[in-house]
Amino acid sequence: MASPMSNSRGGFAAGGKEGLGFHVSGKEKIIIDTDPGVDDSMAIFLAFQSPQLEILGLTTVFGNTATEDATRNALLLCEIAGCPGLPVAEGSSEPLKGGKPRVADFVHGSDGLGNIFLPPPKSKKIENTASEFLVDMVSQHPGEVSILALGPLTNLALAVKRDSTFASKVKRVVILGGSFFALGNVNPAAEANIYGDPEAADVVFTCGANISVVGINITTQVKMTGIFLHDPVSFVALVRPDLFTFKKGVVRVETQGLCVGHTLMDQGLKKWNSSNPWTGHSPVSVAWTVNVDEVRDYILELLMKP
Repeated sequence: MASPMSNSRGGFAAGGKEGLGFHVSGKEKIIIDTDPGVDDSMAIFLAFQSPQLEILGLTTVFGNTATEDATRNALLLCEIAGCPGLPVAEGSSEPLKGGKPRVADFVHGSDGLGNIFLPPPKSKKIENTASEFLVDMVSQHPGEVSILALGPLTNLALAVKRDSTFASKVKRVVILGGSFFALGNVNPAAEANIYGDPEAADVVFTCGANISVVGINITTQVKMTGIFLHDPVSFVALVRPDLFTFKKGVVRVETQGLCVGHTLMDQGLKKWNSSNPWTGHSPVSVAWTVNVDEVRDYILELLMKP
């Protein structure tokens, strides 16, 4: 999730138990890569409430909390949703380059769920790591599995590195991350998810997969009383892309220096005289506008669904 709080226009390309890893005809298969996290939890419950989705599993990563705590929370959320058998695969406990991860416990509490300190889950994580699970599921269902990525992109980068065909086999990846032509929320240059592992983000953005990115310049436009709906808005971009417009362009991430974690898209408005770090990479779709009222109404409708 894009943890801390902070606050575009242009041309476009518009963009229960049945989900326990078994095939359900006619439903879109998804994996949620997550660091729950309060608003991750809301997005996950929205996914469980969505009849058009078949949730294959959750993979966990650091961000709002440490990876081990994110795994515990993911297992708890599956139990609360009535799906205790859903696979939960634990991911990396540190960014690609190593070192202690940045954890936003100052926003989400020491347990990641607002310091409500629920009893431990009865279910257990699976033996496969997150990147193994991602590669296995996408390989079993080529062209059918979408990924909703709500935290730092370490697990996805490891999946890309593990299997050179991963990017071509995944159906699409919807990412909460970055802030395009607007301020970040960690510092003026960077948003929290990308800042958490900029090297991983750059690997993912340039891997050639079908990617849609929802930055906090979009998610901070959709509010409920006093809160930004970062992760739920990104979930809506997965299931209702018609409520957004997107621009296509190559996105690179700064991995060092003053602006580490900064996401910058080449909008294709200028012909460059020579090659540069954006040259030769596949474009991704970046959310450009959002229908605020309809997105908020859609979220409320799902939340109120019996």
